[in-house]
Amino acid sequence: MPRISILLLATALAAQAQTFTTLANFNGTNGAAPQEMTLVQGPDGAFYGTTYLAGATPTSDNGNVFKITRTGKLTNLHYFDSTDGALPWAGLVLATNGYFYGTTQFGGALNDGTIFKMTPAGALTSLFSFNSTDGATPSVALVQATSGNLFGTTLAGGAAACGTIFKITPRGTVKTLHTFNSTDGCIPGPLIQATDGNFYGTTFKGGASNDGTIFKITAAGLFTTLYSFTGPDGQYPPYGVLQAADGNFYGDTSAGGTCCGTFFKITPAGELTILSSNTPAATPGALIQATDGNFYVPSVTGGAYGEGAIIKLSSKLTILHSFNQTDGAFPDGALLQATDGSFYGTTNQGGTGRGLMGTVFRLSTGLGPFVKTIPTAGPPGTVVKILCTDLTEPVTVTFNGAPAVVTSFAPNLITTTVPSGATTGTVQVTTPAGRLSSNTPFFVTQ
Repeated sequence: MPRISILLLATALAAQAQTFTTLANFNGTNGAAPQEMTLVQGPDGAFYGTTYLAGATPTSDNGNVFKITRTGKLTNLHYFDSTDGALPWAGLVLATNGYFYGTTQFGGALNDGTIFKMTPAGALTSLFSFNSTDGATPSVALVQATSGNLFGTTLAGGAAACGTIFKITPRGTVKTLHTFNSTDGCIPGPLIQATDGNFYGTTFKGGASNDGTIFKITAAGLFTTLYSFTGPDGQYPPYGVLQAADGNFYGDTSAGGTCCGTFFKITPAGELTILSSNTPAATPGALIQATDGNFYVPSVTGGAYGEGAIIKLSSKLTILHSFNQTDGAFPDGALLQATDGSFYGTTNQGGTGRGLMGTVFRLSTGLGPFVKTIPTAGPPGTVVKILCTDLTEPVTVTFNGAPAVVTSFAPNLITTTVPSGATTGTVQVTTPAGRLSSNTPFFVTQ
């Protein structure tokens, strides 16, 4: 990624042609104040997420799970009642078994947070309650590994109260893989599973200078600190890292550098490069890499009105949208690029609903549709669900050119299996309207 300089001011570079749409306004009953939450696309083509403060009554503000269609119809699916969890801070993950999995910061047996699973129809099952010893305050989305198990972190708890890394089976068996002790990090963010099979993430604090770290951990729990921030190179990375198409990892810090944080690149071996330092006008959120190869990030503050913005990072900075309070304010969750090519996200304040409790929005920049596989890796014979948008039959599917058998079809979901002889590469779906490619390669394993 080329060197960039972030300046979220009204005089910034003009935005490229795009269409911004406010899909829904939260009002306390249908949701309120989503916090650092990324929407997830469901098998029906709708989007699912959580909000922090919604409740069935004004005093039962434990948060909820909601569903919203691409046309903006928003439906509450579940209100948390503290016994099954309270105050979900992060979003959901759609697992290969068709369930959504998520966490709540608090609630459960000891009020240290929970892990739950939920059907697309909203039937929720509590799987696990944290007890501080094994972690407390889980505040990031889970990630499903190629093994089928789910992995996550807690902000607190463990022997040093610095948080933990855990594994949970789809049925709810939990194992603590690592307990942070401050010297190796403290307050971990979200995990990703990289193409080498290992998990990578950041801690907000801890490390050699207590400015945060970047780490790697194997599925068996072997932990390695890759890098400790020192201040001039950044401080307090809150959002983890992403692995880009070039195989390197990218992320940002919320402080340090020349002023107010840095964007960085780090190799799998731990070599870090500062790509830019932010300005006082920017508070960047989590990065994603879209199908055009560019990075997109919400900025919690800044923009033309000081209410936050959406920016694209390529050879230059482009402000795609500045929030103005009526269409939302302070977007602090990563964007989702859905299979229709558009970006979807939430703001935790603003809008026109009662109490200005946030919005759900769509930003279309002209990027075309694609398909997404769940999972993204597996051996021949693996059942693969392919998320798509409003497709029509007949359809054919290939894995890097190898034909696969379609076992079930719906306009927004195709089910198939990895064919014998398939090799790592792009999954393609051919329909009467044309051919769609997967946004990432499918890795064929043995």
